[in-house]
Amino acid sequence: MSTIIWHNPTCSKSRMALQILIDAKITPLIRLYLQNPPSETEIKDLLSLLKKPALDITRKTEFEFKSLKPQILANEDSLIKVLVKNPILIERPIVITKKRAIIARPPSLLEGFLKI
Repeated sequence: MSTIIWHNPTCSKSRMALQILIDAKITPLIRLYLQNPPSETEIKDLLSLLKKPALDITRKTEFEFKSLKPQILANEDSLIKVLVKNPILIERPIVITKKRAIIARPPSLLEGFLKI
């Protein structure tokens, strides 16, 4: 598996993360996740790599987040279903390798991630 970046080209942080990868001579597979949303299985696999709950990859500043009921936020499977239907709620950028993943926000976090 190559390196994958869940990328939103309109996001400056996502563009910066992509540039860090390119500068490190890594040509990632670019997943435009807003147009090609991840499946429930892909999100669960990502969360396993991150060792984080779904709430940690959820953008809490988005309008769609503010309308979520507390019982959805408290239920991992329900929140994952919401993320699949509303990919705008997925934090960006996310960089994934075969064995690891990182939410590259700020993008400078990638520098340490790439050194391992």
